[in-house]
Amino acid sequence: MFIVQKKLSAVLLGVASTFLIAAVTGLTPSAMAAASVAGLPDFTDLVEKTGAAVVNIRTTEKAKVSPDNVASEDEEMQEFFRRFFGAPVPPRQQQPAPRGRNKPDADADEEVPRGVGSGFIISSDGYVMTNAHVVDGADEVYVTLTDKREFKAKIIGADKRTDVALVKIEGSNLPRLTVGDSNKIRVGEWVIAIGSPFGLDNTVTAGIVSAKARDTGEYLPLIQTDVAVNPGNSGGPLINMRGEVIGINSQIYSRSGGYMGISFAVPMDEAMRVSDQLRASGKVTRGRIGVQIGEVTKDVAESLGLTRAQGALVQRVETGGPAEKGGIEAGDVILKFNGAAIERASDLPRMVGSTKPGTRSTITVWRKGAMRDLPLTITELEPEKVAQKAEKKAKVEQVANTLGLIVSDLTAVQVKELKIDGGIIVESAEGSAARAGLRAGDILLRLNNTDIKDARQFNGLVAKLDVKKTTLLLVRRGDSSQFVTVKPHAQ
Repeated sequence: MFIVQKKLSAVLLGVASTFLIAAVTGLTPSAMAAASVAGLPDFTDLVEKTGAAVVNIRTTEKAKVSPDNVASEDEEMQEFFRRFFGAPVPPRQQQPAPRGRNKPDADADEEVPRGVGSGFIISSDGYVMTNAHVVDGADEVYVTLTDKREFKAKIIGADKRTDVALVKIEGSNLPRLTVGDSNKIRVGEWVIAIGSPFGLDNTVTAGIVSAKARDTGEYLPLIQTDVAVNPGNSGGPLINMRGEVIGINSQIYSRSGGYMGISFAVPMDEAMRVSDQLRASGKVTRGRIGVQIGEVTKDVAESLGLTRAQGALVQRVETGGPAEKGGIEAGDVILKFNGAAIERASDLPRMVGSTKPGTRSTITVWRKGAMRDLPLTITELEPEKVAQKAEKKAKVEQVANTLGLIVSDLTAVQVKELKIDGGIIVESAEGSAARAGLRAGDILLRLNNTDIKDARQFNGLVAKLDVKKTTLLLVRRGDSSQFVTVKPHAQ
């Protein structure tokens, strides 16, 4: 009797566990049971739950029809579809010319196909999210639902920096996807993609999350997966096992034009921030501070006294920009933005970009072995101004040194044009300096943690260098500054 009760308890516990897992994943107990037998997840209920909200997007453009281009137009479209969508589009059927006319009207506009992509509905009143590159340059956008209803869509806005676009169709009570929290995804969890690869509607592929926060763009910490994504999948949803969209399938790594095992998706937290702005104003506003930055390498970190390679190295400060007004200098390492740590250089533009222009912020920098907080006001991102290069002036003094550099003092005119307080100019570079990439015309601003005032002081510092240690030079070339490591040689 005891054995029977023990077995019954185990069965009841197993049933309870199945229903608990089903409640979490959104799958039915029968689907979970089938999955447990097979040892793999069952996506059938998940696809039924989410598939209706995934749409096909096709775009067209208006082209001038003239006697000269009619013959070649079909060939061009065939080549376009062959290269980007993997299959030829059926040739256009020739229509009989009206009586009395043998040639088409040279001024006529004809709607021709541009491309095919995917999207998904995020609100029951018809807002559809897709990629910016899917609708870029389109004159008309058509959205087709799984029940074959087709709508002419209006482009609300598109943001090329994140590759997110929002379009609107007229409808009500439309099926929609639930937006998930992309910050909670875990490497190794199962996900599916639904879209129209090569124009094949409602195609489902599955895989796992391979990596998070993959740096492939200035503002995009992308989700990397091994879900099969091909041309035409662009703009479709990446869906977790709870039926929530956690990303927009956007890019693939490929040498052939087709899927090669790696795909990338825009995280939904970023996509929703963009779409909210597009919905409100039709554009995206980002903050900026006016700096050009680079990565902090291990050698640079050690030379500057940082415990590890972290932060964003300031290579150039825009004249008159927020950073200059706040006291940021070329050669600073930005470690924090409003108290949040900058682990990699790519973290900074994302943090600043998501900050509303006009916001008073605090930048923490590492300068000459110490941290300091600098206040500044964020301005709106716009195309950066291209500063003019200072002209090289006549030589003043030449002295050789153990770095392989011949340098001279800057003239008063050069100092004024460059808007710097000190520094020297490289007249020639050889040996270690040349191998490090230094060349005539470079401006040297700092040696390790010491500002360079003139050629005499610089050569005196170089003479005292330990030839067994790497030397760090802050070098300005044109409008940019960066650290360069040079190994002294014994004389």
